[in-house]
Amino acid sequence: MSIVTDEQKQQFMDEGYFILESVIPEHHLELLRSQCQAFIDKKDAQMDALGTDVQGINHRNKRYFVSNCFKDEPKLRDFLFSDLMAEICQATLGDDAYLFWEQYVVKGAEAGMKFSWHQDSGYVGYPDHKPYLTCWCPLDDVCEENGTVHLLPYSRSGIRSWVQHIVQEGSNDKVGYFGSDPGIAVQVPAGSVVAFSSIAFHSSGANTTDQMRRVYLAQYSCEPIMTADGKMLSGSAEPLLKGGKSAIGEPGPDIPSKADELKRLNIL
Repeated sequence: MSIVTDEQKQQFMDEGYFILESVIPEHHLELLRSQCQAFIDKKDAQMDALGTDVQGINHRNKRYFVSNCFKDEPKLRDFLFSDLMAEICQATLGDDAYLFWEQYVVKGAEAGMKFSWHQDSGYVGYPDHKPYLTCWCPLDDVCEENGTVHLLPYSRSGIRSWVQHIVQEGSNDKVGYFGSDPGIAVQVPAGSVVAFSSIAFHSSGANTTDQMRRVYLAQYSCEPIMTADGKMLSGSAEPLLKGGKSAIGEPGPDIPSKADELKRLNIL
């Protein structure tokens, strides 16, 4: 049986998102949880080496975005290239899908910072790419108190395309929506998947609880996403689907990646 219904496919087209509750198998959920703290520790060590508590949108003990984890821990591929992810990709992107980006997104206990309204495509930084898919996968039950994601449907934002973002001083967040609509607060159990388009606006609140709020983010594109100058891959481009069939293990484009270069320089 299909996990994604026809109604959910239509909602993705009409409103930019759908939600699948408690669909991540327990062994994958435990895998994602088991690796999380190690990557937080690596990010802390990186900030130690740079003599700072703020690196980009990372803020020590408050908010972490740790990317390219699957290249350091290949076990994460078991989830990233799973049948579940393939089905969600085919339902939203079509018959071709590439892993574009992945990262842990963690809000610290009691001090977890909010994250401003943005499109994920706003972080790509230019409009000439096809919208991609974000799979927001909570590793803990999420609610407003621990800083869950808020989604702004297309019908409420009135926006279905890339918009210019500005960098917010202090947080270093990129902000693209300045309206008053609070969006829809997603309150779901751990192991759910919140699937939304990279042009759908979303934000998240502060974590005021005494526990971390952990999320694993997996993003996929229907084609390799290049940098604005067309010379490098913006992120990864590892095939998951080609022509509706599994392409796991097939080589991606032989093009250098900006994300790999930034990681080598300890910028990501």
